[in-house]
Amino acid sequence: MRHRKKRLQLNRFSSWHKATLRSMARNLLLQQSMRTTLTKAKALRPLAEKLVLLAKQDTLAARRYAFKILGDHKVVSLLFKEIGPRFTKRVSGFTRIINLGVRRGDDAKVVIMELTEIKRKEVKKPKKKMEAAAHQEHVSEAAGDKPVQEKKTETKTAVQERPPVTKRPAKKFLGGLKNIFKKERDSL
Repeated sequence: MRHRKKRLQLNRFSSWHKATLRSMARNLLLQQSMRTTLTKAKALRPLAEKLVLLAKQDTLAARRYAFKILGDHKVVSLLFKEIGPRFTKRVSGFTRIINLGVRRGDDAKVVIMELTEIKRKEVKKPKKKMEAAAHQEHVSEAAGDKPVQEKKTETKTAVQERPPVTKRPAKKFLGGLKNIFKKERDSL
């Protein structure tokens, strides 16, 4: 009898099931957020929570156990150096599942699975060329250096010309019908 043996098998063999969960755990730790189906996210959640809990301990045994699951030294070091310290104040609830809706092709429920404490990268706005040049001149004058006289070459700010766009004739009602039944276009 299979009492208390419930798990989300994901319609895979045991080795394939383990490989799927390990791969998804690696991707979740590297990207910190991933888009997947609801059943895969629910199957991954216990493993991801267990890995973050191991990272909070930061012992040699915990690192070895995490390597046994993940199989990659870079991901293990990322887990213990960056992800683990972020969750020191949190006891549980290291991941969250956000519902996105259903997938068009097979009507599967699609979700975003992410770590609750995500390190956001600051996006720097690129300075315009004129502002950057003025800033460099201002910095060099403030330092007491004479601005370097550069050869003034006229640079043409030529906009790359695109070839003229030709309009396609409008398709007739049955004009595109033969393309629907081609073998290459079976998928959506």
